[in-house]
Amino acid sequence: MAVDPYVQKRHWYRSTFYNATILGICNFLAPGIWGAMNSLGAGGEEKPYLVNAANALTFCLMVVSCFFGSALVNIFGIKIVLAFGTAGYAPFAAGLYTNNRYGTEWLVLFGAACCGICAGVFWMSEAAIALSYPEPYNQGKFLGYWLSYRVAGQILGGAVNLGLNVHKSGAGKVSYTVYIIFIVLQALGPFAALLLTPPGKVQRADGVPVKLYVNTGPKYELKATAKLFLTKRFLLIVPLIVQAVFPESFNGTFLTLHFSVRARALGSFLSAIVAITVGNILGWFLDRNSIALKTRARSAFVVVLGLQGCWWAWSTYIQSRYQPSGVILDWADAGFGKGFALYLFLVAGFQLNYLYLYFVVGHLVSEPEDIVRIASLLRGTESASQAVSYGVQSVESFGTVGGSALNFGLWGVSLLPAWLVIREIGVTLEGRVEREARLAADRATTKDIVGVDEERVIESASQSSEKVAAI
Repeated sequence: MAVDPYVQKRHWYRSTFYNATILGICNFLAPGIWGAMNSLGAGGEEKPYLVNAANALTFCLMVVSCFFGSALVNIFGIKIVLAFGTAGYAPFAAGLYTNNRYGTEWLVLFGAACCGICAGVFWMSEAAIALSYPEPYNQGKFLGYWLSYRVAGQILGGAVNLGLNVHKSGAGKVSYTVYIIFIVLQALGPFAALLLTPPGKVQRADGVPVKLYVNTGPKYELKATAKLFLTKRFLLIVPLIVQAVFPESFNGTFLTLHFSVRARALGSFLSAIVAITVGNILGWFLDRNSIALKTRARSAFVVVLGLQGCWWAWSTYIQSRYQPSGVILDWADAGFGKGFALYLFLVAGFQLNYLYLYFVVGHLVSEPEDIVRIASLLRGTESASQAVSYGVQSVESFGTVGGSALNFGLWGVSLLPAWLVIREIGVTLEGRVEREARLAADRATTKDIVGVDEERVIESASQSSEKVAAI
């Protein structure tokens, strides 16, 4: 009897689905709840300017903490880094609570600073996990499932807020009771992160080990990360990253300035449902191996970016009518549907952009050690973009017309550089997904050579335990 080295006893708590769920729960408890507050329009406050300034501070600090991500993974490991990253979100919710109830402003900024230091680390670590843990043929579904948890925070926040503020048909701030619920949930984040399976113990269905490690010194990692940033392909997708995340501050500002409290709550709730639906549909499509990779990459680019251009053209027209009059719409008002539908489409577009961005980035690296680095760069670039975005929207005179026009311009600038990279996917650019698929194929070939019963091995990879085949 000989033991097939590729067959091992399988445990549900080491599967990629389990780890996608844990990562999703962390996403829900940390940035998901943050997003729930943000989707209420400026953290639920009556005016968006203080919260936008606080968010700008958060993202500025995230740029720094993201850049040091690979060095921190080198020292502490990915699970501890993920847990640390979730710890800074609750102080920000506490700051919003005290500001909403007592008018305290300094704690909003202090909480934003705590959030920024931790959130950059969290964003880097979860991006690295999302790019390295799933099987190649499940990458899109993993991303859609994982990102659904973040948007689920908006569903919870919108549902709770709608229940508490259903009779507030005018402008104003949400009930401070909402924040108590948010603080409790975010405090659970570090404990959820500790349930993640370490990379070396993950059991993927294709049998390929997860290679998420950093075995070089912090100084080397900083240099390697900077070198990766300056590569031609990454620089070409920087505008794509910027246009994908820049709209977040605009969406919240638009909702705050032009809709009633209960309409904002309804927007938070419904937009999240729409975003989850379209995101998972896109993830399913990107995993369709029956369609050529080149076709998937290009058709998704046309649809996602094409629709985004339509939303910004529509938005610029709407803002030119709303801003001069300072209109505040409730769901009982005539003309409510036109602006409200725009908000739903903008949030859906944000989700589609974000998921597609990860699909593109996943094809830019072929070596395991580059995954943590490119995750740091991706999230650092996102944070820099959002810092500028929230900083701009914190200026009252800029308004929603300026914000919409700026986002429209960033979308247009991103198209050509992004296309120069996307047209290579499936042609000269394969990346991690195809490399791991070839590795799995090589293992299958080796398995046939040594005479192992292929059917038994495949069956054993899908069950919790299996007897090895006799040779």
